[in-house]
Amino acid sequence: MNPPPGERTKSLRRWGPALPGLAVATLAGILYARTLAPTVLPYGGAETLDSAMLQAGVRVLGIGHPTGYPTYMMLTHLFTYLPVGDPAYRVNLASAVYAVAAVFVVYLLGLRASRRAAAAATGALAFGLSGVFWSQAVIAEVYTLEALLVALVLLVLLLWRDHRDDRYLLLAALLVGLSLTHHLTSVLLVPAAFAFVLVTDRGVFRRTGLLLKGLGCSILGLLPLLYLPARAVMEAPLNEADPSTPGRLLLLVTGGSFLAESSEEGRQCDPSALALADPSAKLQLFGEQLLGQFPVILLVVGLLAAVYLLFADRALAVLLGTLSLGCFAQSVVYLQLGIEDFYVFLIPAWLALGLCVSVGLAALLRSVEGLSVSHTARSLLLVALSGLMLAGPLLGAREAYADLDRSGDYGGRRMVEAVARNAERGATVLHHRSSLWYMVLVEERRRDLTLIDPFCTSWDRHTDLVWPDAISAAQANARYGTDDTTGVEAAREAAKNGPVYVLDQKRIELERFRQAGLDVVPVGEDRLLYEIIFRSR
Repeated sequence: MNPPPGERTKSLRRWGPALPGLAVATLAGILYARTLAPTVLPYGGAETLDSAMLQAGVRVLGIGHPTGYPTYMMLTHLFTYLPVGDPAYRVNLASAVYAVAAVFVVYLLGLRASRRAAAAATGALAFGLSGVFWSQAVIAEVYTLEALLVALVLLVLLLWRDHRDDRYLLLAALLVGLSLTHHLTSVLLVPAAFAFVLVTDRGVFRRTGLLLKGLGCSILGLLPLLYLPARAVMEAPLNEADPSTPGRLLLLVTGGSFLAESSEEGRQCDPSALALADPSAKLQLFGEQLLGQFPVILLVVGLLAAVYLLFADRALAVLLGTLSLGCFAQSVVYLQLGIEDFYVFLIPAWLALGLCVSVGLAALLRSVEGLSVSHTARSLLLVALSGLMLAGPLLGAREAYADLDRSGDYGGRRMVEAVARNAERGATVLHHRSSLWYMVLVEERRRDLTLIDPFCTSWDRHTDLVWPDAISAAQANARYGTDDTTGVEAAREAAKNGPVYVLDQKRIELERFRQAGLDVVPVGEDRLLYEIIFRSR
């Protein structure tokens, strides 16, 4: 039975404004799906330094690199049961789904801030098609879920301001706590939300009961952190940090493991090429990121709108400004330290800029509405301007599509097959955070091999330097020589038990083996696997 016309009209009025957002999110989703990585990813470029490990860890409910990502691990694990592709593809697909949801929430944010659907749709589309965000939507990574959580916190805060319902404030506190269990960049939400509430209604801070409830909700949001010690005690198959003691758990969730890099005696890690780059090169890289995400015209509109908000909506300006400035500061510090994917920490700032674009374009539409022309001419101008606005983010989409397309990326799969087919039975393979973990843990192939990873990471590892031994880093050092980060000592120790190979991941310096008097001989036509041969044998 169809609802009466009055009910249909009421429903359309309620949900109609969301339809443009759904259209924009659908368009972004189509582009993400067409450019999505098809299988396990390689350890290689800055974008995929963690992807292969996440694909394996999610499937077996492991413990990721700092900060552990418990919310991501548990939520994304559900995607691995989908009847499509292989488990690695499903983890990639989760990133796309989070990204689509984030684009839609950014649209809702823009609609609430600007009251113009076309302006909100343009801002959301500009954010969704920005190069750095799109790049994260097509691989296994944590940043699209982070964007979704940040967007939800901002939306709930705006809902609280508009309705002054304490339940929205408590929900925001819960979401901030949950965000902190996912990515440390979310800590910037704390001062941003605090400043927003202070500017909006400082009386909130005199309500002790509400503050205590908010604190309780934040603590409740932190509960996913219990996943980390629980899985460590359960001996998770992939445990990159071993948070089985309070001290190690604290190092993991606070990111302190990064500060403890190479603290283990004997391990010496060379600075990255980016860390050694001169300041002008770093400045150029940072400038390319700042200018390369949005079309220039939309970038200008967003920046002008940010200034406009200082006078028109100071609370929103403070909220977005605090978040964005924090992201820029964090990104600059990481760039200076030589962290190659420094630019992903700017994603919340680009989200904020997308919202500013919506506000700026809405102001432009309102100025057109005020023109002293006929109603027909004004309507035509509004339609034409709205169309041009929406076309803006799409102008560079074709070029970006070619640059960001991962649909043909079988690099990780080729590495798996190179080892699975060519390594002798019972051999040892030296590798670094590669898709070989996926091979042995998820696909359960070549479990006769010993996998050793003596090479440097940017944090202090406690476990998972060796497969299949579930031993600590100190034990691995003593048994396999993993304290030598060149891999030469590990190769010498492994050679006592049989053939030794090294996986060429373009970041492992094969020349160091040759300098140590070893021969490095390619195995197989793809030249991804090399056998290490000792000349004295």
